[in-house]
Amino acid sequence: MTHPPTGAGPHGGALTGVKVLDLSRVLAGPYCAQMLADHGADVIKVEPPAGDETRGWGPPFVAPDTSAYYQNLNRGKKNIVVDLSVPEGRDILDTLLLDADVLVENFKAGTLAKWGYPDEELRRRFPALVHCRVTGFGTDGPLGGQPGYDAVLQAYGGLMSVNGEAEGPPLRVGVPVVDQVTGILAFSGILLALHERHRSGLGQLVDCTLLDTVVSLLHPHSASWLADGSVPRRTGSAHPSIAPYDAFAAADGPLFVAVGNDRQFAALTEVLEVPALADDPRFRTNPDRVRHQQELRAALEKAIAARPRAELTALLTARGIPASPVHDVAEALTAPQVRHRGLVVEDGDYRGIASPVSLSRTPASVRAEVRSAGADTREVLAARGFDEEAIEGAVGRRVVRSAVTRDDA
Repeated sequence: MTHPPTGAGPHGGALTGVKVLDLSRVLAGPYCAQMLADHGADVIKVEPPAGDETRGWGPPFVAPDTSAYYQNLNRGKKNIVVDLSVPEGRDILDTLLLDADVLVENFKAGTLAKWGYPDEELRRRFPALVHCRVTGFGTDGPLGGQPGYDAVLQAYGGLMSVNGEAEGPPLRVGVPVVDQVTGILAFSGILLALHERHRSGLGQLVDCTLLDTVVSLLHPHSASWLADGSVPRRTGSAHPSIAPYDAFAAADGPLFVAVGNDRQFAALTEVLEVPALADDPRFRTNPDRVRHQQELRAALEKAIAARPRAELTALLTARGIPASPVHDVAEALTAPQVRHRGLVVEDGDYRGIASPVSLSRTPASVRAEVRSAGADTREVLAARGFDEEAIEGAVGRRVVRSAVTRDDA
């Protein structure tokens, strides 16, 4: 099923009515809150006076204060600016928390406690609140409270050690996979906690760390080490326990071929017109092929080198062999199947990626606008009982910031 690019589903999103406070910055937390917004939650992003630093992570920029990086993590959210470091700002946070279902935050460990919101106090004062905390290493233990960015956790958690060519150095995975998967796991944890709340009436802490995520991503390397103690080595694009499962140079660029069983291997040799390889004792079974990966690769390289990628991909997939050209980002985002699935959202000036979770009856609804810092401060505060005098006073004392929007200009 394709993803509707914009507009609400016929019954509203699955999370319609759920109120979320997004106090997070950078990637994992904002991505989690954006997924909640895509599925109908009412999300208010609360930025500090200095703003979310990713607003400046460019070029490219889509507006003077908004990078493309920020835009693709913060759509569909109202935006207010509140200085939570001062008591008056925390009084505003108290009011916002009164009707919130979910709080998403990634403050440095101890920050909320310093401001008067230790975990036990949040539970006492807001017993139904689902509190999602995202940290690098957790809040206790030998590295509790230590800050962590995606690449640091890729290094610490072993992911970099298995990424790269066999003879080359460890490499960072080219996307912030630890941050993004943490955001998805936080989204999942929040949904679990909201579901359980129907039974108990109580919220709970959803404790997500980048460390937990990166360790969970080490399969199959973690499984191998736990089984026999062997430290995995880097294998480039190849798989450590399946062969052939690798990228090869075709006549017009790289092609990835993934052979998962002996039947597929026999079909591969027929397509490549080297059927004798299927009967070679070195390559008859997958364990044989893994043990003789280099010899197998050399034989397949010769057979693949003169053939165009599109031709080989069509022939291989017709025989049930997974294969694809190795696309660059432009090729991927313009690929026919990607467009068919509605994965690229284009709405006015907005261009982004759709929610990866597709529901048949209550589909995600991408609300494409990305608000400037403080664009909704007055509206949000007024809706929660603050009168005009109180709002103007808070603006004047710089406790909150209210941006002039295009509609107000």
